[in-house]
Amino acid sequence: MTGNAWTSWPSREALSPEGVPRPRRALAWAVRLSALGALLWTTFSDDRLQGWGIVAAALGVVLCALAARGFLHSTLEHRLLPSLALFALLLVAATAARGTGFRIPALVLCCACAVSAIERLPLAAAVPTTSVALTGYALINDDGRLTTLATVGGLALAGYVLRLDAEARGSAQRLLAQERAARAAEAESAALAERARIAREIHDVLAHSLSAQLVHLEAARLLIERGAGQDRILERVVAARGMARQGLAETRQALSALRGEMSPLEDFLSELVATADAADVRVTGERRLLPAEASQAVRRVAQEALTNVRKHAPGAKVHMRLDYGDHEVRLDVRDSGGPPGEMTGSGAGYGLLGMRERAELLGGSLEAGPQEEGFVVTLKVPL
Repeated sequence: MTGNAWTSWPSREALSPEGVPRPRRALAWAVRLSALGALLWTTFSDDRLQGWGIVAAALGVVLCALAARGFLHSTLEHRLLPSLALFALLLVAATAARGTGFRIPALVLCCACAVSAIERLPLAAAVPTTSVALTGYALINDDGRLTTLATVGGLALAGYVLRLDAEARGSAQRLLAQERAARAAEAESAALAERARIAREIHDVLAHSLSAQLVHLEAARLLIERGAGQDRILERVVAARGMARQGLAETRQALSALRGEMSPLEDFLSELVATADAADVRVTGERRLLPAEASQAVRRVAQEALTNVRKHAPGAKVHMRLDYGDHEVRLDVRDSGGPPGEMTGSGAGYGLLGMRERAELLGGSLEAGPQEEGFVVTLKVPL
């Protein structure tokens, strides 16, 4: 046994009655009450007790009970000196009981001290104190040498078994506490991840809506600076108002999606291309219900791609394709290209960057770049 194990206390979880199964706790109390009953019976059934002797015996029993309780509490708090002092007090009481002719109470005290010491004290202190208690028991006991030796060995073994059982229970309680802490940390991490997801959804919706509004408002500003007609300016303002309404609807839809109330992805894409000029959508593969995160990624990329077409190639034809593969879902948004729009130079290009980050969080990818005609955005999300 290592020095650390030799001098270390049984853990507080091992010494504490908390977590002990109810049948085992009831058995422990039965043993204690039996020992106390035997102590009381053998003490007060003696015919020699008369008058003040009964009072002295009662005070002795109360003193032993208080000392035993203090010993248990001191070991629970890992206080060595008070524990040893109370242990010594109990042995003194056993010696006094034997000296006054009360052999059975003395034997009960020695047995209880021996078992409790080896169960609750560090082994470096338990071995000598238990040896003293068992030696006292052997000197007081009038049985044969073989019976006394067997009883002493049984008491030592009983105390050590109780110690091992308590340590096993303490280890189980510590493991349970660690599992609870791990579950709490996991729940907190899940809550933080959910908050981040909600923030990302709201950010993407607002970024898309505001970016689309900015396209029309900036175009209106340019038209005003160039002295364009009122009808053309009004057209842009009305379009911006329409995008604001659409953004509000998308925000409500995002909130519904967070509550698990999303409309089918195919319906969403059909409604989305219906708001754009010269756009169509085609769905291939076996349709299935996508996870919420994957479905939201497809929706946001489709919205961002259409916004970019309006912004950089107004009037271009847009072909959108959603393909359900065996292990991934793929979205292709291609436009036919066209002359640069009035808003080609505006914006910082963070929309597709945010979509790429979203795809990578799901283990997928997003590629965007020019093709022979126009521009193509391809999203892949694993299933």
